[in-house]
Amino acid sequence: MIHNYLGQTMSFEIVYKKRESLGITIDVYGNVEVQAPKGTTDERVLQLIEEKWDWIQQKSKEMKDRLLGQKVKIYDHGEMFLYLGKEYPIKVTQDINILQDYVVFEGDMLKIYVKQLEEAKIKQALKRFYYQECKQLVERSIRFYQKNFKTKPRSMRISDNNSNWGTCDSRQQLTFNWKLAMAPQQVIDYVVVHEMCHMVHLNHDRSFWRLVGKILPDYEERENWLALSSWKMTV
Repeated sequence: MIHNYLGQTMSFEIVYKKRESLGITIDVYGNVEVQAPKGTTDERVLQLIEEKWDWIQQKSKEMKDRLLGQKVKIYDHGEMFLYLGKEYPIKVTQDINILQDYVVFEGDMLKIYVKQLEEAKIKQALKRFYYQECKQLVERSIRFYQKNFKTKPRSMRISDNNSNWGTCDSRQQLTFNWKLAMAPQQVIDYVVVHEMCHMVHLNHDRSFWRLVGKILPDYEERENWLALSSWKMTV
């Protein structure tokens, strides 16, 4: 079925099943399916589609973008980079008088100041920004959730290890990936709590997940954000 709303067009499929309520699913290709109880009118389906219009459009686009994969970043005005779960444009300014290249987040933009207008310098400045932000965000999260644990981390560091979002070793030393600064705060909190729970349970047994769920009942939703969005967390 095709439906026009707010000047936009959306195509979707209706599947009638033995169920009590309407539901919407979006597959990995961005295709939209409405699952409806038998006997549901088209009018009720369209009402749901319109109620969820913005959400459907956003999720469908995310799935299609994910399928296309990472695009090559351009380190120039207007290129979009993630910060705390949202994409912001960059603005690059050359300033030969600064001692070190740096990045400042100002409301709706990432402002980058570099001595030399070189792609490598801009990229390095961005990466340093994310490192610094990640350290502050993780430290803040650790302080907040420490009340749930009897033991404290022995140390914490930010790493360039792309194989893990975080680790906790047998000495209770925590390590976190600098790219976490691109994720929403609630996702950062999930990774922090996950690793802090490893101070109590080193493996992923039932007791471990029970502790994670006790502290963050919606941890699966936060984990799902990483599963769906990690591909675009790049510099």
